[in-house]
Amino acid sequence: MSDLNKLTLLEAFQGLREKKFTSRDLTDDCFRQIKKYDDEIKAFINLNEAEAYAQAEDADKKLQSGDSVSPLTGIPVAFKDLFCTKGLKSTCGSKILENYVPPFDATAVKKIRENGAVILGKVNCDEFAMGGSTENSGFFPTKNPWDYDRVPGGSSGGSAAAVAADMAIFSLGTDTGGSIRQPASYCGISGLKVSYGRVSRYGVGAMTSSLDTIGPFGKSVEDIALVLKCIAGRDSQDSTTPDIAVDDYSAEILKDIKGLKIGLPKEYFVEGMAPGVRDHILEAAKRFEDLGAEVIDISLPHTDLAVAAYYIICPCEVSSNLARYDGIKYGLSRRSGQDLLDVYLDSRAEGLGAEVKRRIMIGTYALSAGYYDAYYKKAMQIRTLVCRDFEEAFKSVDVILTPVTTTPAFKIGENFNDPLKMYLEDVFTIPASLAGLCGLVVPAGLSENLPVGLQLIGKRFDEKTVLRAGHQFQSAANHHKQRPKL
Repeated sequence: MSDLNKLTLLEAFQGLREKKFTSRDLTDDCFRQIKKYDDEIKAFINLNEAEAYAQAEDADKKLQSGDSVSPLTGIPVAFKDLFCTKGLKSTCGSKILENYVPPFDATAVKKIRENGAVILGKVNCDEFAMGGSTENSGFFPTKNPWDYDRVPGGSSGGSAAAVAADMAIFSLGTDTGGSIRQPASYCGISGLKVSYGRVSRYGVGAMTSSLDTIGPFGKSVEDIALVLKCIAGRDSQDSTTPDIAVDDYSAEILKDIKGLKIGLPKEYFVEGMAPGVRDHILEAAKRFEDLGAEVIDISLPHTDLAVAAYYIICPCEVSSNLARYDGIKYGLSRRSGQDLLDVYLDSRAEGLGAEVKRRIMIGTYALSAGYYDAYYKKAMQIRTLVCRDFEEAFKSVDVILTPVTTTPAFKIGENFNDPLKMYLEDVFTIPASLAGLCGLVVPAGLSENLPVGLQLIGKRFDEKTVLRAGHQFQSAANHHKQRPKL
């Protein structure tokens, strides 16, 4: 067989289990695709070729033995470079960690390893996950496989581009305010922001600790269900992961959605939205009705305040979390100055990019004496109002259907020098993040030959319902089978 890299995770696992090909064959095709296209797309920061082939050989031995194996056994995966990977550079997309090699794996990486996956390498991201286009990487921007002149989204742009370009079968990214959902939409694949605490964040570079989540990208909802089952659950090293049972997502998604109540919030259909985006979401609502769901108009009245609140809360936590990168313990260190303060200033000035510095400064200002009540406290009050909006909505609906962004992917450089415009790209993804809810994005069609995604927001720890709705939509619509022409 050829072009094995184009298979979904489920198709690849079935082929491996039936011995139609080997994990080495699958890994070969992924690396072949990377070497053919990644000089242009630039999804990967570091490759893990030698270890990947060793992992593939181990997987093939397990598969040949006939013993029961995980669905991830022998499947090539890429990790956002925010994840610590033992023995493999983990840069967080930043010059300040350009040569950092962690001595341990993040919990999510450890679980993926234990399930027998093949780690292809680390993929590009906005520096410390700060951005919505992957243009803020400390190394280079990543391009959208659908159109090389456009962004893949961010901050998990490399994770999305690698899957969309068939360079990896699946990938892991992070989502704080939309960093899985927006790239999934822009790149025409499926992506899941899990409920806050559903997947351990241990070993993953922290940006906004009260909002950061870990989640998978895949070519189908079936793939995401398989991966989530493997990485979700309680972790003693992350106190934000509660001891709540992990559902059998692969079984749950097969159930129909007859009688499911889907909310359509009026606040998410704003002036200036591209007609193609609006049309695809309304078509999706009609498709859900055809599948037996009931679509109900709802209101989330504080939606317009969510972005402003987020961009106070986020920088405040950034200013605290990034204080550890001081040129002393690890990472870039510039010691040519006169004293310790010079080490701090010189190391951070050279090692951190413009967007990171911007957020550190905003956050430090908002937390300073005399401004805390006016900014941070007020933002947290708005966060409470946004949470209450969702609580009220979920009294009458099971899932909320929304657009992901107002337009398809924008051009590289189009918003780069306009931070406020870039921040507004997250207007439809931030509210669910503030409330700690889960959000699934699946392809909804093409507009001007570019992918458009739809977002399904669910109650906290109710990933099984959004995955079920997303899978049933995909099975009926088949938009996820549209691939970019590289």
